[in-house]
Amino acid sequence: MTQTPKSKYPTQYDVRAKIAQLFIYPIKSCGAIELKEAVLTDTGLDLDRAWMVVDENGVFLTQREEPRMALIQPTLTSFDLIVKAPGMSALKLAIDEVAEPVTVTVWDDTVKAFDMGDEAAYWFSDFLNQTVRLVRFDPEQKRLSSMEWTKGIEAKNGFDDGFAVLVTSVASLKVLNDKLTAAGEKAITMQRLRPNVVLTGIDAYDEDRLDTLHITTQEGVAQLKHVKPCARCTIPDVDLQNGKQGTAVADTLQSYRANPMMDGAVTLGMNAIILAGEGATLRVGQAVGANYVF
Repeated sequence: MTQTPKSKYPTQYDVRAKIAQLFIYPIKSCGAIELKEAVLTDTGLDLDRAWMVVDENGVFLTQREEPRMALIQPTLTSFDLIVKAPGMSALKLAIDEVAEPVTVTVWDDTVKAFDMGDEAAYWFSDFLNQTVRLVRFDPEQKRLSSMEWTKGIEAKNGFDDGFAVLVTSVASLKVLNDKLTAAGEKAITMQRLRPNVVLTGIDAYDEDRLDTLHITTQEGVAQLKHVKPCARCTIPDVDLQNGKQGTAVADTLQSYRANPMMDGAVTLGMNAIILAGEGATLRVGQAVGANYVF
């Protein structure tokens, strides 16, 4: 996609922020990798939710059903995906190798994917104590976000829940942690909220009110449009140290983050789609401009 030249791009915004953190989750619902920089693709940050665990029927699994998935920690090298978990030997998979094509289900979508082979299936089945397979998203598959929320824009995504990028802020997490600690609960890390892009320099929950993020990169201006509040499930309550499910985060959010736009569901963070910037590299510290929509 053609980038807008920096010299012609608007410089006045309601909000001027910076990228504080970047995260990807190579295997859906498994551990995070924090990055200093990440390439933006047409489905989100490169290799974010590129792999997924499915059951015997090809239906996706997440921490909602299997909280111990939080203990599965992927790392990436130039050529390999390496997966570790307590009590397990490391699993090493070549990034550019797959087995046979398969069809799998993620939420209401049936999509094409590639099985990652028996070794990966045995490893994940052993750790999760059930028969599962590891699959990789087929890049030729066109899975679109809900056009009800994108207002007719065809926005691609991979194995994520439905949108390419999740945006949160440092200030929003601080408010949540202040409320948790005031109630005698432990503060949580940003990884528990599973964002891709974390902003600093804005007030708590300002991300709710922003339209399109304009991120200045070396390649041009990337544009991420906020389209839907992120309704929170049980996953932020999973302890990343022991894989056990709690309730403190959900209970706390329920006390102050019920969202009328989402039929009363508690929300934190904004789902975003990519308007421009495919191939650009996002980096921690980059300037972000945005305007309020209300």
